[in-house]
Amino acid sequence: MIKRLLDVGAQSLLIPQVESAEEARAAVAATRYAPTGVRGVSALTRATRFGRVKDYAELAHTELCVLIQVESRHALEQIGQIASVDGVDGIFIGPSDLAASLGHPGDLNAPSVVGAVEEAIGRVRAAGKPAGVLTTNPAFARRCIDLGTTFTAVGVDVGLLARGADALAQAFRQQAAAAAAPATARGSSEAP
Repeated sequence: MIKRLLDVGAQSLLIPQVESAEEARAAVAATRYAPTGVRGVSALTRATRFGRVKDYAELAHTELCVLIQVESRHALEQIGQIASVDGVDGIFIGPSDLAASLGHPGDLNAPSVVGAVEEAIGRVRAAGKPAGVLTTNPAFARRCIDLGTTFTAVGVDVGLLARGADALAQAFRQQAAAAAAPATARGSSEAP
């Protein structure tokens, strides 16, 4: 799957559910050609501009960003080892799966989840790697930025689309109800 994404031109990958340094090494290896990795070679891909990028195989890894997603109690314990893997460019804390792993499925604001995310950011930063997180809570996003996240997702495209569609539909429902109200009032005041 990683090879396919890279061959079509992806240059930044967020690898989910990484639990250990060994899994992080495997993720990085999938982005590198032999002898340092296991990525399959295909010289005529979109990423190579169909064979037009000179020395692509030798230089591709220098233009990639490999972000590892830590999403469980076990992975939190392994942050130092995961961060030390050569080729890991940053660590993203995945709060939804982390909340479930900590016994709070669906409750990203549980104090133990918030504390775990905050501590993880500090540990990632202490390991010398950029830290990231996703939250739809603006106050918590600001807190994470203050703690040192360098990539902070503050919304999800489909959620934003759904909320925008709901707001638009509600505005038209209100307009329709307001337009119908005077007609109803006129009709009830007229004698039969």
